[in-house]
Amino acid sequence: MEYMSLSSIVKAIEGKLIVKGSKENFNSISIDTRKIEQGSIFIAIKGENFNANNFTVEASRKGAALCIVDEIKFKDKELSKDTSIVIVENTKKALLKLAEFYRSTLNIKIVGITGSTGKTSTKDMTYAILSEKYKVFKTQGNFNNEIGLPLMIFNLDNTYDIAVLEMGMSNFFEIHNMAKSAKPDIAIITNIGISHIENLKTRENILKAKLEITDYFKDSSTLILNVDNDMLSTVSKEDKNYKLIRTGIESNSDIRAKNLILKETKIIFDIFKDHKPVFKDFKINLPGKHNISNALLAISCGELFGLTYHEMNSGIDKLNMTSMRLDIVKGKKYTIIDDCYNASPDSMIAAIDVLNNIKGNRKIAVFGTMKELGDKAYDYHKEIGAYAKNNSVDFLIVLGEFKDAFQEGFKDSEKIKSFDNTEEVNKFLEKYTEKDDVILVKASRAMKFENIVKSLKDLNNM
Repeated sequence: MEYMSLSSIVKAIEGKLIVKGSKENFNSISIDTRKIEQGSIFIAIKGENFNANNFTVEASRKGAALCIVDEIKFKDKELSKDTSIVIVENTKKALLKLAEFYRSTLNIKIVGITGSTGKTSTKDMTYAILSEKYKVFKTQGNFNNEIGLPLMIFNLDNTYDIAVLEMGMSNFFEIHNMAKSAKPDIAIITNIGISHIENLKTRENILKAKLEITDYFKDSSTLILNVDNDMLSTVSKEDKNYKLIRTGIESNSDIRAKNLILKETKIIFDIFKDHKPVFKDFKINLPGKHNISNALLAISCGELFGLTYHEMNSGIDKLNMTSMRLDIVKGKKYTIIDDCYNASPDSMIAAIDVLNNIKGNRKIAVFGTMKELGDKAYDYHKEIGAYAKNNSVDFLIVLGEFKDAFQEGFKDSEKIKSFDNTEEVNKFLEKYTEKDDVILVKASRAMKFENIVKSLKDLNNM
């Protein structure tokens, strides 16, 4: 992080300096007193179960030279003489405002990525491609909300050429607020599914919320869309003051993949631009047709930054994917597909397709709840049960609040089994699995299915 002065910070966050310490410039920020560095800024965020304003004194004593608060939970005499205090109306809003100011001081291009599914995979691919030619930063872990994204911006400095920032949301105006801070030059939308439909009610509203990523676009900005997605295909170039690039496999798009080869652990395809072949046998060491869709978005971004297709294919060969996302683990006994970071109907279907494409004895799926699907959640779980049955899943294991819906969709009572907790699943799999089985493990993150994967990995190495 580059240095920011006290006066510029106070102005940026529209705060009031109520205690003046000794330090005038700052180059690190924390919202966690356990991670405070000497001379840093501490921003006291209020959460559902905690109020960081209560830790202002602790932050000061640990070395914070500036505390930004929205409640006074201290006495001046308790503070270090080096600590300044600035009070604001809302520290969450102050965090976003400060990130917006800091971003304005940087000479760096920003790529923003959003979508119902595939954000992280697309981020990883875009990072890998761009890193072949540039120094690139990418969002770490799940720092993709109104608190996490500004913290990622503060990790930037002018040694970077490009930042690839992921933006998630669960309601209107969240991506708007993040776009205001990040000011992306290029935005990518992977797809519009039904994640968060519980809050937004319709897919049309989800599309509207995702398109907030363009709210601070300039004439020179570019939006890249996967128009194989029915909702994104409705976004037209008319009345847009920015450039629009359309990618796809099935659709009539600007950048298109043809002659697809789907193998167990890799995908190969030809790239067409404006209906003309431009690169043959682009190879990625990842499974699944959905990853070709993600790759086309990353490739289009790479082209905007002047990379050749050869450079992009070389870059993506060094791809490091975020863990627990379609991680294929081949062991002594069987193959595990670890995809337990998150789940939605679209990503469930993509994972089943990958399972179907891997050679093995029996295809076993372990499914749990898909969260935030609203009133139609039962029907969506039922549809996934039916898709599993119709796409070569030999045995289905289910748990969670919608296990009955999975069972109703799967319709084969002899080849499906439900459980109440992951420990029961682990005991069953220990007895049931056979050599050369392929086991897909997938649910929303809250289900903690990584416990099942850990147990399977332990058994697989015995």
